[in-house]
Amino acid sequence: MRQTWKKSWTIAAVSSMILMFALLSDSSDAQTVTNSAWPILEAGLQQKKAAQRVAAVRVLGFIPNDSHAVELAEKALQDKNSGVRGAAATALGLMHASAADTELKQALKDKNLGVVMASAHALSLLNDPACYDVYYAVYTGARKNDQGMIAQEMKILHDPKQLVEMGVDEGIGFVPFAGDGWEAYQTIMKDKKDGVAAKAALVAALAKDPEPRTGKLLVTVSQNRNWVLRVAALQAIAKRGDPILLSGIEPRLSESKREVRYAAAAAVIRLEDAAKATTPDVAKIANYELPANADGMQAKTVLTPAMK
Repeated sequence: MRQTWKKSWTIAAVSSMILMFALLSDSSDAQTVTNSAWPILEAGLQQKKAAQRVAAVRVLGFIPNDSHAVELAEKALQDKNSGVRGAAATALGLMHASAADTELKQALKDKNLGVVMASAHALSLLNDPACYDVYYAVYTGARKNDQGMIAQEMKILHDPKQLVEMGVDEGIGFVPFAGDGWEAYQTIMKDKKDGVAAKAALVAALAKDPEPRTGKLLVTVSQNRNWVLRVAALQAIAKRGDPILLSGIEPRLSESKREVRYAAAAAVIRLEDAAKATTPDVAKIANYELPANADGMQAKTVLTPAMK
């Protein structure tokens, strides 16, 4: 009996040792693979061709919760090539690198609008409201003192594919209702010169901007001559959930365009539900004026007496 016990103990001990060595071996192999992988990316970031550096920094966004990946992306934010800087900002956003918040805010001052937009979108993924100032400025053309930046803004509005490259793709190819996708597409293409698709993307991105001025802007856009933008604004207002804007969108319930009526009805219901749950501060919105010539809109915002 004693010999049997010793034999069993010996077998168990040997098995445990084998398992331990196997685990150590697997861990060592994994570490070896990781150690050989980083040099590949690091070498890619040192390539002379900007396209190769862009490719290397872009994939860093697939590596969340890794300080070295964040470090490499932050370094790439200083690259001499704007494409690399934009890709670095996008990667930091995708990996939700909150530690890079300061660096991304600094990148908002970049002279290249592509980098600015990519950084703004990265900040939006980090739930940092600094992104909304950029979206608002691009939509309204607020940078009147910077002719170079205005030229870049106009180029982006007329080529919405650039917004996709910057990460702001929520409203690109904006289709309010799947069943009427073709009609929406035709409307967008008809007004391509006015940058409808890009503007719809920016409107969608502004939905969560807490600034009262943006609420007033969205109400004004809900009266735009283009029905796609009207629907985009109404959906953004619904998502925003601010009861102050309720009276400003109620007239849209009488729209002849059914897609607009549907969006308005949903927005009204959403805001009425929100009104039941909160008591809005109607005074705050009165302190803001709509930007001059914001998108060349013709209609005036309809506000309650408390909002005037």
